[in-house]
Amino acid sequence: MTATKIEDRYPTRTPEESAPVPRTEPVVWSGALTGPLDDATLESYDAKGFLTVDGLLGPDEVLAYREELDRLRGDEAVRADERTIVEKRSNEVRSIFEVHRTSEMIAALAADPRVADRARHILGSDVYVHQSRINFMPGFTGTGFYWHSDFETWHAEDGMPSMRAVSISIALTDNYPFNGGLMLMPGAHRTFVPCVGETPDDHYKESLKEQEVGVPGRRHLSELAAEHGIEQFTGPAGSALMFDSNSMHGSGSNITPFARSNIFLVFNSVENTLVEPFAAARPRPDFIAARDFTPVGDVRGS
Repeated sequence: MTATKIEDRYPTRTPEESAPVPRTEPVVWSGALTGPLDDATLESYDAKGFLTVDGLLGPDEVLAYREELDRLRGDEAVRADERTIVEKRSNEVRSIFEVHRTSEMIAALAADPRVADRARHILGSDVYVHQSRINFMPGFTGTGFYWHSDFETWHAEDGMPSMRAVSISIALTDNYPFNGGLMLMPGAHRTFVPCVGETPDDHYKESLKEQEVGVPGRRHLSELAAEHGIEQFTGPAGSALMFDSNSMHGSGSNITPFARSNIFLVFNSVENTLVEPFAAARPRPDFIAARDFTPVGDVRGS
């Protein structure tokens, strides 16, 4: 297929710092009249840009998915694949992308009603998997991610037109306040922060290890933090965090002995499919930003 170019409502990767842009689309979309989320949860998600799910996976499921992650991480063919990203300094596996294509277990999880129905309910439409990966943050050496909005990258480098995507991070290890858990600014998802700097060619090869282009300036981050504060996702293995594509978030490094790992799935609305990148010469590879817009199945399907 040939991607098209449309109006850019969120200019970014600019030569000089520019003012933040107010969000122009909903956070919770109408369309899915029923779903697993109650009104109070939807209202909280609309206000904060994220929600937590306690006990999404049971203990036996957590164990099974940990074994699957260990299998993938220990497979030399997987490690040699371009879809595997290693830590910049320690060379340990950091992320493995497109795992819903390479793992039947994770493909089933992406289609599981406990996961997909929540995404449909928030986005008000059928959804497809824009990105999937498993993340490892080893003890002592795991490095974090600087503050950023995923939508800024997906818009600039993948051609995602609107903020109509939701991510879910499913914890397979306990998330403590001290082992690199995700931090978010509640309410900051209603403000788009343009970033300074031109997108380098093949930027993903470096940004997936350590992002420098596509991160907000300190002044804007300080203003957002002063206005909205910072919360952190903590919880036992099996819990999950769902957050809006424009949520401002980041994580610190893990210098504790307690490793952290999770399954990360991004659902985009089938009404928000990718076009040409808004601030890059060409799109990132399909294993990072899918251009197969087939809706996810339903394990209860016919």
